[in-house]
Amino acid sequence: MCPCVHAHRILLALEGIISYLLHVQGRHSSTAGACLGHAGSLGCQCGGGRAMASLLCNARIQLTDTLEQMQQGTLMRKVKSKSWKKQRYFKLQDDCMTIWYQSKRTGKTESAFSISDVETVREGHQSEVLQSLADEFPPERCFTIVFYGRRGNLDLIAGSAEEAQCWVQGLRQLIEVATSMDQREKIDQWIRDWFQKADKNKDGRMNFKEVQRLLKMMNVDMNEDHALRLFQAADKSESGTLEGEEFVLFYKTLTQREEVLSLFQDFSEDGKKLTLLELVDFLRQEQLEDEGTEELAMELIDKYEPSETARARHALSADGFLMYLCSPEGSIFNPRHRALWQDMSQPLCHYFISSSHNTYLIEDQIRGQSSIEGYIRALKRGCRCLEVDCWDGPNGEPMVYHGHTFTSKIPFREVVSTLGKYAFKTSDYPVILSLENHCSMEQQEVLAQQLKDILGEQLLTATTDGRVPTQLPSPEELKHKILLKGKKIGRLEDMLDGPGDEAPDVSDDDNGAEAEEERRRVKKDKENLAQALSDCIIYCKSVSFRGFQEARSHSRPSEISSFAEAKARKLIRDTGNEFVRHNAWQLTRIYPSGMRTDSSNYSPQEMWNVGCQIVALNFQTAGMEMDLCDGLFSQNGRCGYVLKPPFMRDEETLFNPSDPGSWEGPGPITLTIQVISGQQLPKVANTKDGAVIDPLVRVEIHGVPADQARQETKYIENNGFNPRWDETLQFQLHVPELALVRFVVEDYDKTSRNDFVGQFTLAFTNIKPGYRHIHLLSKDGTTIPPSSLFVHIRITEPPGPEQD
Repeated sequence: MCPCVHAHRILLALEGIISYLLHVQGRHSSTAGACLGHAGSLGCQCGGGRAMASLLCNARIQLTDTLEQMQQGTLMRKVKSKSWKKQRYFKLQDDCMTIWYQSKRTGKTESAFSISDVETVREGHQSEVLQSLADEFPPERCFTIVFYGRRGNLDLIAGSAEEAQCWVQGLRQLIEVATSMDQREKIDQWIRDWFQKADKNKDGRMNFKEVQRLLKMMNVDMNEDHALRLFQAADKSESGTLEGEEFVLFYKTLTQREEVLSLFQDFSEDGKKLTLLELVDFLRQEQLEDEGTEELAMELIDKYEPSETARARHALSADGFLMYLCSPEGSIFNPRHRALWQDMSQPLCHYFISSSHNTYLIEDQIRGQSSIEGYIRALKRGCRCLEVDCWDGPNGEPMVYHGHTFTSKIPFREVVSTLGKYAFKTSDYPVILSLENHCSMEQQEVLAQQLKDILGEQLLTATTDGRVPTQLPSPEELKHKILLKGKKIGRLEDMLDGPGDEAPDVSDDDNGAEAEEERRRVKKDKENLAQALSDCIIYCKSVSFRGFQEARSHSRPSEISSFAEAKARKLIRDTGNEFVRHNAWQLTRIYPSGMRTDSSNYSPQEMWNVGCQIVALNFQTAGMEMDLCDGLFSQNGRCGYVLKPPFMRDEETLFNPSDPGSWEGPGPITLTIQVISGQQLPKVANTKDGAVIDPLVRVEIHGVPADQARQETKYIENNGFNPRWDETLQFQLHVPELALVRFVVEDYDKTSRNDFVGQFTLAFTNIKPGYRHIHLLSKDGTTIPPSSLFVHIRITEPPGPEQD
């Protein structure tokens, strides 16, 4: 592949960058340097002529024939509906990390996306749009590009099966590289992106005007004279442009982390390196690592020190120190809690369960689109309770949609097929399908048949041990099972035979009126509910709530009540402790008010405060409420189940979230957060070109009413690139086991509402103390590397009882 002249110049420029970075990293040096810019290998290490073609590609990408073909470009149909099928020219850019496409008719570049935005590629007719075209185009020519967050999918039809395979395989190769990048590689990629964006005339060098544009793009509003001084200092060749190592020098000047260098020097005797013992001191004193600290220090040096010489001497340079602080081990989120770390053998009601409302909707509740994509997205996020509204459809086929509205419709069969395919890809633990049944008896029979035929063994149709449950089974016992929640004719024990099937119930003699009421209910259910569907309901029989006392007197763990948010709030306010006790032995589901036609959400925190397990939210709607949901369920392997604290699992508990007198413990914990600095904060969407943000940081505590709090720093004018706050915020937590901590960055605006920049939310119990980076997420909950906050966390326990 013959590269053009400007491509050759960029390659030469990047070769200079590589050699310079190798030098500053100390890989060919006998001492570990103390340079604290972001260093890394920027160039492609592919050999021969292929290196010329790859240019700015990631060092780990091997430029195969497939990728070369993608770089040459392919004409494909972009499809939005049965009638909207337009030809677009798709091309992989030279960086191997960006794809752009243009209209065949106008030749104008329409759009571009980064490989890091792509979650997966699905082959064949795996979207509703492509399914609707199944008769027109064979599956081997069709594929779907799925993006992270709430961005719509891209459905494509290639000209041949070979072209489709080329793009599917090539994209999967690149996605694998993008998802396995460490922090250093993400920063390298970030630099590459800026280099290309700023080099407007594509000559492999940047003049001062291009540099000024680059600074604005990078969220830096720098005085022109100061920018010119930095530019001239980096322009060693005095050519009036920055090339290769000059560009890196300029970039490193911009990215100096003085606050990290100062911390490094506090623990380094010679100011150039941390010896193994000095690193151990830092880990113990500041990071409060108290187990296997020497082994940890050795691991960190081996993993993050760029200089081979320093690694051989068991020393950490300033660059290695920064790489550690930016890594998962240096994150605020305890890496041990990312994995499955909780006991999964307790009854189902002892867990908070990730739950969605109207899962089929991907927009609003009135005119929004119903789509199987809603189920796929929710399941991939670890959701374990899905909702499906079923109505009679044409030709005896039940349909799923929001009744009495203009939302589109999808066949129930497709929802069940999707559930069978995706239910256990993210988590092995049980999925609850909340069935809102509005079907006729005939189509209820179809519902039951489709559930059994499609799900087979996955559908739970009997108790785990054949006996009447005295408590709910555990997530562990229900692995790879799908539970149906809905109405049921009679009692679970009526289905069961054998020993131990005596159910706690009220006999006719004890209360004839109550028994008569039960018979009347069964008769009514038999008139409205198909037996075949009723038999699929095992552990989640939906019942009307008639008070905590009545629920307790019948004591059937397999029953579940649902409450609208307003009813739940009233119960929390009036009978908080009874609600907590009820949730210690039975499941409760909360759902949004019917007035929320825009698919907005209520705060789940107040429902979790009383132990409600199935707190259903509109997953399609971004915002603080979904941040809290994602924050709580980002732990425990993202399996969708989080164990409730011990005082919420005790049926005789005295805990009431609104009553400080009911909280046991020595007193409040003090959480002290020093907000030090920010790094490469993203631009605010839809702002004027060139506008630079004025960032502030707000820390919010979500927990019991007494713990609810928020504090914020001052704003920093015109600096989203490397703002420094150095402000300390302090909070008192009375029930830390229920607290979530949300870090929000906003762009201050004195005339209107502040704009959202990024956030990160986690449970207090997952916080690691010490010097930590917080890697920010977008409004959609997706990563935005390398944007981060640098903080210091201190957690102070109240003093224990005095010793004699």
